[in-house]
Amino acid sequence: MKGIFSDLVVLELAGVLAGPSVGQFFAELGARVIKLENPSTQGDVTRTWKMPGEVSGDQSSYFHSCNWGKESVGVNLKSLEGQAVMHALVAKSHLVVTNFLPQAARKLKADYESLRLLNPEIIVGSIVGYDPESDRPGYDAIIQAEAGYYYINGDPQSPDWKPTKMPVPLMDILAGHQLKQALLLAILKKNTTGRGSNVTVSLFDSAVSALTNQATSYLVAGQVPSPMGSEHPNIAPYGSVYKSSDGRNVVLAVGTDRQFLSLCELLNRPELATDPRFEKNADRVKHRSVLKLLLQNAIAKVDRSVLLNDCKKNGIPAGAVHRMDEVFERVPDHVMLQNTDGNSWGVRECVAWPHYQEGIGESLAAHLCSPPHYAASTRKVLTDYLGYSDSETNELIRSKAVECRLVQPIQKQ
Repeated sequence: MKGIFSDLVVLELAGVLAGPSVGQFFAELGARVIKLENPSTQGDVTRTWKMPGEVSGDQSSYFHSCNWGKESVGVNLKSLEGQAVMHALVAKSHLVVTNFLPQAARKLKADYESLRLLNPEIIVGSIVGYDPESDRPGYDAIIQAEAGYYYINGDPQSPDWKPTKMPVPLMDILAGHQLKQALLLAILKKNTTGRGSNVTVSLFDSAVSALTNQATSYLVAGQVPSPMGSEHPNIAPYGSVYKSSDGRNVVLAVGTDRQFLSLCELLNRPELATDPRFEKNADRVKHRSVLKLLLQNAIAKVDRSVLLNDCKKNGIPAGAVHRMDEVFERVPDHVMLQNTDGNSWGVRECVAWPHYQEGIGESLAAHLCSPPHYAASTRKVLTDYLGYSDSETNELIRSKAVECRLVQPIQKQ
């Protein structure tokens, strides 16, 4: 069964995470995604971003996070011959994803104005750090700091507290999702008008957009959000971490007065629900420190599995704090990506439950292969797709305008 975007050709001129995550999204839905990689760096820089002791050749675990189902072509875009290869691919593509700085894009003739001359219906999606004309590069950690995430993260009660980064590259992930939305709208526009589009998403704008209730606490209520650890600024007890009698961590997400009453009864502390300090959510928010201590004392007397089971029976939102290995004991199959030997080496970009979309669920990622080795598809793309002769391809390889590699796969550790 063909994927929903099986007729779409995507040219990926992006590295690291945000742009490549968009490329993988379209690959999962059936598109042909051709990833151009820089020979001077031996491909996407994330190929070399490895954990200590990781043995993975040119397919690091980080590279696995957003490069499934693609073809890799090594192209030197600083050469005129390399630019000609890119332009030949643009002419046969429907969508281009880039993360070049504006000045670099113009210099490499990879900007929208240059590309639409080759293909008037082309859709170009760009990710930048700040705004479409700024040549200041964007880095996840810096954006997290400048967009307020560092300041509101972490536990201020900790004696060594300091502003803290989210442990995942959240700004890249958010920008990637914003660009997916923009490109889907551009495809819809093209289907109805026949016209291409130039859409740009910035890391900073995406970060600010995702501040949601933290932003409106300032904009609407005039309150500057302060770091609260895992606490919620508007609800209590919500997000707090407690230790059970067996020394394991549990999280509560009590959002209503009725849920709080049920919790107090379950913990044999029904008087807390009628205490004026805790009777209503606003009261609990005001007196959250005292409440947290009282709840901790009660929870410390209960085994975690017993507590969670009783919470489930009584409609009280609660959950265990899991390590990554515990997480993947519970992940449903449709979230996972598997290589040809059946091992799960990645997670999907598109994780909507597939069965409700007739004809899509069965095709999601069914055709996907593992992330490509660097430049492994160069010859195939040039000869089979672009129609270059063997002698023309060999000359491009000889002149170092393109690079062709054949790499043996690394076995999973």
